[in-house]
Amino acid sequence: MKRFLAFVSKEFKHILRDYRTLLILFGMPIAQILLFGFAITNEIKDAKIAILDFSKDNTTQEISNKILSSGYFLLYKNLSSTRDIEPAFKEGIIKEVIIFEPEFGKNLEKSKLANIQIIADASDPNLANMLIGYTSSIILDYQKDLLKGKTLPPIINTDIKMLFNPNLKSVFMFVPGLMAVILLLVSAMMTSISIAKEKELGTMEILLVSPLNPLQIIVGKVVPYFFISLINYIIIIILAKNVFLVPITGSIILLILESVLFLLTSLSLGILISTISNNQQTALMISISALMLPAIILSGYIFPVENMPLPLQVISNIIPAKWFIIIVRGIMLKGVSFSYIVTETAVLAGMTLFFVLLSIKKFKIRLE
Repeated sequence: MKRFLAFVSKEFKHILRDYRTLLILFGMPIAQILLFGFAITNEIKDAKIAILDFSKDNTTQEISNKILSSGYFLLYKNLSSTRDIEPAFKEGIIKEVIIFEPEFGKNLEKSKLANIQIIADASDPNLANMLIGYTSSIILDYQKDLLKGKTLPPIINTDIKMLFNPNLKSVFMFVPGLMAVILLLVSAMMTSISIAKEKELGTMEILLVSPLNPLQIIVGKVVPYFFISLINYIIIIILAKNVFLVPITGSIILLILESVLFLLTSLSLGILISTISNNQQTALMISISALMLPAIILSGYIFPVENMPLPLQVISNIIPAKWFIIIVRGIMLKGVSFSYIVTETAVLAGMTLFFVLLSIKKFKIRLE
């Protein structure tokens, strides 16, 4: 028994001395519960909307104030024409537009009937449904206040329109997001073990004595995986288009170019992980823990980033998948041109350059 207890004591000491094991045992569960606890929410908070008020009377102002004071919505802009609606949605900032008909207040007072149209961005159907539900509920509550002491109740007719995904097919939301997650995980994980494998197998010396510089070695490692990932991407696009019937309303050439950029970002991130890892197991562990959960939870793939706490919104900006998902949904569902996704493209290009330069620097340090 004493030998057994001594053996158990030794194991405890061995675990406590290994900081990486302790990080996995305690750090990962804490990180996961915090991420899931704060990021997974069905509540609407500070959703940006636009208002197109053709009436501009006291009644429309009261309804607008009631909607905005609810805490669920923020007014991003006031529109002046119906021509401004689609470009506003394509900017990717607003999620809903509320339209008041001309002479709204007069119609409600005299004929007891007035019309409001609510247009939601249904590229994320779950969020669109929640926005419509919250807005309709607030309007209904205002209508109930008007009923008090009146024999003939005024009626506010609400017309609902879902833009970009009128049938509210959830696959239209999941497929573009899944494309980003799969490409990021597969590309990064494949490349993350490449250089680490050379170190683990002891074949790094062969690369050391070769005439290739660090940049050439890194590019040489990336090229095969790039073409493999590109084949994966083509398969995903074919399945999305022909099996799930996800539309590609924008330029297919622009979509391919943006996807190639994201592939390079993912591959360069995998190389960076590989250069800082001593073995394949460590590289794989970093890839899974540092990429899988953030890519699924913080990218906007399933849960809207706008509903998350501010610290998580800030952290989401360093997740490459977030920017690619915005690009893919914009091109495939909204048909946006390059001018609408310049910022997202610049972010991915900047990340790629940063990862490559940092990989070269880390690679040089380890070779010296």
